[in-house]
Amino acid sequence: MRRIASLLALALLLLGAPLAHAVQPDEIMSDAAKEQRARALSRELRCMVCQNQSIDDSDAPLARDLRLLVRERLAAGDSDNQVLDFLVARYGQFVLLKPRFERQTLLLWLLPPLLLLGGGVALWLQVRRRGQRGTEATPKLTSEEEARIAALLAEQQPPAT
Repeated sequence: MRRIASLLALALLLLGAPLAHAVQPDEIMSDAAKEQRARALSRELRCMVCQNQSIDDSDAPLARDLRLLVRERLAAGDSDNQVLDFLVARYGQFVLLKPRFERQTLLLWLLPPLLLLGGGVALWLQVRRRGQRGTEATPKLTSEEEARIAALLAEQQPPAT
């Protein structure tokens, strides 16, 4: 019982703990509102080294440089969109974890729903075909086929004793 209580307490501590971020204490801005904006922007930007991690979560030196650059731009008075535009101009759309909906990224945004829709249509057609196949009437046997079956069954019957 004591072991279960210990495991339960450990699980509650782990679940209640905030997510670990790679932001170092010397990076944190003194203005809490700007720091919150910086964190929100950092979660939208891709670490160019880790590639599937935001710069907020990455420990890579480049991610640290990008976090500092974001904070520097915010301290200079840039809006969130201006910071993102600056980084996209410098590093390209790849720096955004969620690319913008533009002509260049149209295929990226539309391909998954189109594939899902195509798969749904293919599945619907398959089920419909299978249902039609099951409702078809079995063909009638000709009189020759019925006679042949009767003869085969008669041969298989054991002699009566």
